[in-house]
Amino acid sequence: MTTLLDGRLLKPGDAGYDTARTVWNAMIDRRPRIIVRAASVADVVAAVRMAREQGLEIGVRCGGHNAVGFAVPDGGLMIDLTPMGGVRIDPARRRARVQGGALLGALDQASQAYGLATTAGNVSHTGVGGLTLGGGMGWLARRHGLACDNVLSYTMVTADGAVVTASRTDNPDLFWGLRGGGGNFGIVTEFEFELHQTGTRTLVAEFDFRAEDAVPAVEAWRDLNAVAPRPATFTADVDSTPAGPIVTLGFVWVGDPAEGRRLLPAMRALGRPVASRVTTPSYLELQQRLDSIGGHTYRRYSKAHYLRQFPTAAIEAFLLRGATDLSGDRHRPSVGLQAHGGAIAEVPEADAAFTHRDTMFEFGAGCRWSDPAEDDTRMGAARAAGASLAPYANGVYVNSLTADELADGRAGVQRAYSAAKLARLTALKTAYDPGNVFHLNQNIRPAAADRVI
Repeated sequence: MTTLLDGRLLKPGDAGYDTARTVWNAMIDRRPRIIVRAASVADVVAAVRMAREQGLEIGVRCGGHNAVGFAVPDGGLMIDLTPMGGVRIDPARRRARVQGGALLGALDQASQAYGLATTAGNVSHTGVGGLTLGGGMGWLARRHGLACDNVLSYTMVTADGAVVTASRTDNPDLFWGLRGGGGNFGIVTEFEFELHQTGTRTLVAEFDFRAEDAVPAVEAWRDLNAVAPRPATFTADVDSTPAGPIVTLGFVWVGDPAEGRRLLPAMRALGRPVASRVTTPSYLELQQRLDSIGGHTYRRYSKAHYLRQFPTAAIEAFLLRGATDLSGDRHRPSVGLQAHGGAIAEVPEADAAFTHRDTMFEFGAGCRWSDPAEDDTRMGAARAAGASLAPYANGVYVNSLTADELADGRAGVQRAYSAAKLARLTALKTAYDPGNVFHLNQNIRPAAADRVI
């Protein structure tokens, strides 16, 4: 058996085994044969070779946020990168070197010490790796592009245990594919990010409306988004409350709150809200405000779309959340929108594997619950909400693909990529992982017909 240099090897019954296999979605309850808690690149290389020697499926864990549970291979080998969670900041050059197991909160904490930041999701306990390899949306994306647009280089362990670097000058095809192509090509052990002078201050504005009379307000909010300045990321959510469904319309502003307040008169003109909130959290507080209470203890399911347009009919479907009327239902999912545009759309479409840069809003319908007896009801409600917006969809974020979508073979990833990009990604996969060793992901199959471990 291959020997680890720095990390630990866990098996069922060992102290720490159950903690290491627990991920964000409590529906995932799989038992790897081996968990390698990698503490160095050498450990990752050793783990890949160990898995191949023993014919074991490989799962890679960072934050463990993927709801499908790719990180946890039942009877396979999990490579747990969380011991590799370091972040090094070069404030003079505005660079961050981030190990493959780091969480977004670690990146934010380290960079904010200098008033710097880069696009890094909306939940601090998400893994940098999974988020960035899929593209990576966040509150800074309209100003500075997606997380993948801010990566300068990747260090990656390949399926045969080699360590390679990818940048615009070194292995540029791999660099292209890692910018949105997910974990298909290898295990990224370090990212080099560009940082931006963002300061430490933000503003969050939220206006609540009753769903039954919210259509005009949402239409006006949509139109205001089209001309919004880049520091503003518009958001909309619909949730059930004891008083009935409530629509929250607003925006998040990263930067001087005084500048963000200039948008407030236009927001107040949307209609007559039943409540409103304007707060000024620090950037670190903003990055933590959506952190789940209870974190990794809930069962979870969601459906998602990219929307290029948001006409009135789509607004009505958004408010209904897959139902035929607005009457209360405690199982109905929460639904939300987050605006794209700005710097995201300005990156040339051919520049990276990430697709759908012309998206107006990202839509998500999500639910969380504790009782397994509710699984079918909860998932069915989220599917219904997703289906109601499907006529207006132009694609999906690859990290949001569900197990049922991915079970449909190539059709799943075809929603995430254009045909031309999928062909290029397939060629890249064939070059770097012809045996599809790394297949526990939003898998892009190599040209070879059979998977070999």
